[in-house]
Amino acid sequence: MIIEAIAPTRVDFAGGTIDIWPLYLFHPGATTVNFAISLYARCRIETRDDDRVILESRDRKVSFETNLGEIENLIHEERLELISKLVHFFKPETGFHLIAESAAPAGAGLGGSSALAIACIGALNRLVGDRYPESKFIPIAANIETTVIRVPAGFQDYYGAFYGGANSIQFSIEGIRREAINVDPLALESRVVICYTGEPRLSGINNWEMFKSHIDGNPVIFKLFDSIRDAAQQMRHALAAGDWQRVGEIMRAAYPNRKRLAPNITTPHMEMLVEKALANGAEAAKVCGAGGGGCIAFLCSEDGKEPVERALAAEEGTEVLRWNFSRDGLVVRQN
Repeated sequence: MIIEAIAPTRVDFAGGTIDIWPLYLFHPGATTVNFAISLYARCRIETRDDDRVILESRDRKVSFETNLGEIENLIHEERLELISKLVHFFKPETGFHLIAESAAPAGAGLGGSSALAIACIGALNRLVGDRYPESKFIPIAANIETTVIRVPAGFQDYYGAFYGGANSIQFSIEGIRREAINVDPLALESRVVICYTGEPRLSGINNWEMFKSHIDGNPVIFKLFDSIRDAAQQMRHALAAGDWQRVGEIMRAAYPNRKRLAPNITTPHMEMLVEKALANGAEAAKVCGAGGGGCIAFLCSEDGKEPVERALAAEEGTEVLRWNFSRDGLVVRQN
């Protein structure tokens, strides 16, 4: 039997960090906005006739082997830690070879590890006979990834990976609710440039520092989180209306607030790339994820994408990513 699962990564357009429990409980109306892109995380499982278990990451070029009798020990395995902990959780009863890979660069800030978790959960759950309903996939992913990164995990990335499309994820005491945003994919693709800076991001460090400051009751941090919430709510309406001028205004207003919240969200190299993109026609910039490296998304005018891409591609170490809007989220196929 062969099982293949794919899940898209995402660009977070507004509302990052406020999706971490329990921070959103202190900001009524907490919202994040993201859209899924075609840099997929993939998981392929091929069953075996023996009790061997082979775990492999193609993009990280790491693989190792164990057996069904040793699956309990995977809870302590540091090689391919996320995948190992997922296999430990599902505890399959047949031998298999699992191959994982991601099209997003390492440390891109595009939710790659969360997309990989969703893809692997989809494949492993099928391997064990669809033991869990799909409604459990996101909580399982968040809880297991938290044990890997050892700091609280945000939730928005899993929703982009599971559902695809453009998403408004709304957080409240009642729980988390996802609302699809009807966007024009061609307009989005023609206006947004995604540039990988060549520097892996520091998401765990940046998010943990913000988390601690918030929990300590810092009033400045509270006010900045309110501004993050407000920007995300505004972004939701602007995208739904196709109001790209307003999208740019929201991004420009949010950029300095994110820097005040986490000064390490940008590096000198990232600041240089932002300045260069703006000088070549970009209208606004958004650091993807928690920053400190990774990717930057740039909003351009309807016909202004090419000069921005050329300017960024000319910088050593950077990569302009090729992507498309992903309408679909998790897809699991079985042969």
